[in-house]
Amino acid sequence: MAIKFLFVMLPEMHLLDLAGPEQAIVESIDFGADFEIVHCGINEGINTYSGLNISVLKNYREIILNQGDFIFIPGSRVNYFLSDKFKKETEFFDWLNLQYSRKVNVCSICSGSFALAQAGLLDGKEATTHFKRTAQLAELFPLVKVRENILFTEQKGIYTSAGIASGIDLTLHIIEKLKGSYFAYKVARELVVYNRRNGEHAQKSILLEFRNHMHYGIHRAQDMVNESLDKGLAVADLADAANMSERNFTRIFKKETGITVGEYIRKIRVERINQLMKNPDISRLQIARKCGLKSERQLRRIINYS
Repeated sequence: MAIKFLFVMLPEMHLLDLAGPEQAIVESIDFGADFEIVHCGINEGINTYSGLNISVLKNYREIILNQGDFIFIPGSRVNYFLSDKFKKETEFFDWLNLQYSRKVNVCSICSGSFALAQAGLLDGKEATTHFKRTAQLAELFPLVKVRENILFTEQKGIYTSAGIASGIDLTLHIIEKLKGSYFAYKVARELVVYNRRNGEHAQKSILLEFRNHMHYGIHRAQDMVNESLDKGLAVADLADAANMSERNFTRIFKKETGITVGEYIRKIRVERINQLMKNPDISRLQIARKCGLKSERQLRRIINYS
């Protein structure tokens, strides 16, 4: 069964808050993810903050969601979320809480966190919003543990993100949880988001950390490392994938990524080992072979070295 991503389009919605996360899901579907995008609203139609009219929206009550699906609330003008008109949408708030009780994930983009706060979904939980609005969110909703200077939060199936573009970071994080690091990297590449950030903007996947460049030949070689790690990787083969001589390839690789080819392969191998070690059903010898190593002894050396 496909995982549904339901985007609730509210009056005065910011278009990029919808378009950024939705495009990441579209690219995932193009890469074969069993995802489905659905739209709804609390009204039959809306005018976005920029004045674009969107009509013939399904009502949220018509949507059937299952455990593990996602509801996204894109940001709107904050004054709308604080208006008496929105505060009276108690049936909508009850519906959001009902879906959450059924293990549906609930996500907000930018000021969408004010909608989740009005529904009481953020009480006692960490949350964030646009940096210009964090103080206001904390003041109006004192039960919310508002976090500043953070791109997104995740706690017990509730996700919130900061300003606008960070909605893409949050969506890539969700895609990575569902489909793995390499799949999320491919989506990020299609979006030309090479310097991908996580919630704390600290540790990043090695797959993404050294891809903050636009050299197509080096990208092809990096793809080959990831896709063929279990095989013997020769610099000559990687140079062929990049359509370069070995000498030129090693020089360009370090120039574009900041590290040598050997260092990159080692880092990818360590990350893959760490991922596989979390699976109790895979033996150490199997892990070694999946990472292009011949023995558990080699595996232990790499683990100890890292």
